[in-house]
Amino acid sequence: MAPLTRNRAEADGTPSELMASYYAQRAGAGLIIAEAATPNQVGQTYANIPGIHRAEHIAGWRRVTDAVHAAGGRMFLQLQHGGRVGHPDNSGLVPVAPSPIPLPETVHTPSGHQPAVTPRELSIDEIHSTVADFVAAARNAVEAGFAGVEVHSANGYLLHQFLAENTNRRTDVYGGPIENRIRFTVEVVAAVAAAIGPERVGLRISPANPVNGIVEGDTAAIYPALVTALAGLDLAYLHIVRIGSDDPLLRQIREIWPGSLVANPAKAGDTRDPGALTAEAERLLAAGADHIALGRAFLANPDLVERLRIGAPLNAIRDAHLMYVGGAEGYTDYPTLAESAV
Repeated sequence: MAPLTRNRAEADGTPSELMASYYAQRAGAGLIIAEAATPNQVGQTYANIPGIHRAEHIAGWRRVTDAVHAAGGRMFLQLQHGGRVGHPDNSGLVPVAPSPIPLPETVHTPSGHQPAVTPRELSIDEIHSTVADFVAAARNAVEAGFAGVEVHSANGYLLHQFLAENTNRRTDVYGGPIENRIRFTVEVVAAVAAAIGPERVGLRISPANPVNGIVEGDTAAIYPALVTALAGLDLAYLHIVRIGSDDPLLRQIREIWPGSLVANPAKAGDTRDPGALTAEAERLLAAGADHIALGRAFLANPDLVERLRIGAPLNAIRDAHLMYVGGAEGYTDYPTLAESAV
């Protein structure tokens, strides 16, 4: 199960009891990668996003992992720093980024959508302290009962902002040439792996994904360089987001990457057809992926694995708005096959 932000945490970032129910319902997944949790306060993106940098966060996540373990599941936690994707109304702080270039769209806050603010450029000392925050967050995740963590270097958030040419205009060792722009991601992943063990660490990337105003400029060059730099760490997995089975970059990365490769299908949206979903998954496996991560299909189908196994129709997402608002509706009230038959 791919990580999916759902905005059901408490205002202070503590995972709620409702989150424990949600994840326990989906414990049939081979591995749940829990939604993005912030490693520090300034990394918060939106309201009601979980954190993993306070004692209350650890205790809240422990309730979640206990519920999932009791249901027979296992979990990793995604670690995500929003970078410029944030707002003082959400975190109480001015966002930070590789360069002072604002997000070219509004940011959702408790009072509605607000214009993005210009982020403050991270100093080198602050970059180093952010690496340390990722390490502390990873240790906190293990204490909270997670089997490991996924470092989020995708979808336009902080680590991805360092990779992309249009968001990284630095002239120091973290900007400019490819070997400089991959440095921050490499340092975070290496430090986290050294702290909790590489077998507990995954990395998520999203080549050419323009979300959150990202324009990489040199996708075909930067990702092979990044993957090569990390190939010797013996990580748990590399997770590629929304990639097609015909993408030549997938095959190139497969040749470079020696470990487990997880692919998230590009065409796995809101389909109710289990055959279409499994067919694309099979194509990705044939192209070199070892595992498949599904996201949106798990939102409306807590028993997704069983539905795919027997070819049963999938529940449709009833209202996309309910993905990101509080409460059980559109979150924990989707029926299983057994419940639908009653």
